[in-house]
Amino acid sequence: MSAVDAAWPALLWGPVGIGAADWWRLFLHFTALSLVAIGGAITTVSEMQRLVVAQEGWLTPVQFNDCIAIGQAMPGPNVLFVAAIGYSVGGLAGVAATMAGSLLPSALLAVGAGRFGERYRHARGVRAFTAGLAPLTIGLLLATGAVLLQPNAGSPVAWLLVAGTLWLMLRTKRNPMWALGAGALAGALGWV
Repeated sequence: MSAVDAAWPALLWGPVGIGAADWWRLFLHFTALSLVAIGGAITTVSEMQRLVVAQEGWLTPVQFNDCIAIGQAMPGPNVLFVAAIGYSVGGLAGVAATMAGSLLPSALLAVGAGRFGERYRHARGVRAFTAGLAPLTIGLLLATGAVLLQPNAGSPVAWLLVAGTLWLMLRTKRNPMWALGAGALAGALGWV
């Protein structure tokens, strides 16, 4: 058996080796998250982490954060980190489960809501609903930040980066890439 032939099972089914029932659970879980992902898939990271790390133990917190980092570093849409999580848990079948679950419901909902919202955009209820989405998005992003900080919560540098990023975002008009660059530099130097 060649090395390529030996690698096929891991490629197709993933390093964890989950089965069809687990792929179905991944699909359903990511489908539900897709419907509450106000602000994008990144806002539901805390719930993704709860399933794949805390509940099932398919990934460690560091592996989970690596999936987020790899997905965010790839060129393309923000949602690619979902593919990295799916692949790490269940190979190509895991990618199919997580990506289909993340993309199909939200796309269908967006089309329907877009048509409805365009038709009734001046209605009081539609304006109130739209205004209410901002605090929901902020709360979901804070939960995502808390989950991503967990593996480095004991690092004073990590907390300094969080405080500096908040200050930068709330008090200046500087590009957020500066905060991202500072975090990348701190990580490369081994400070976090």
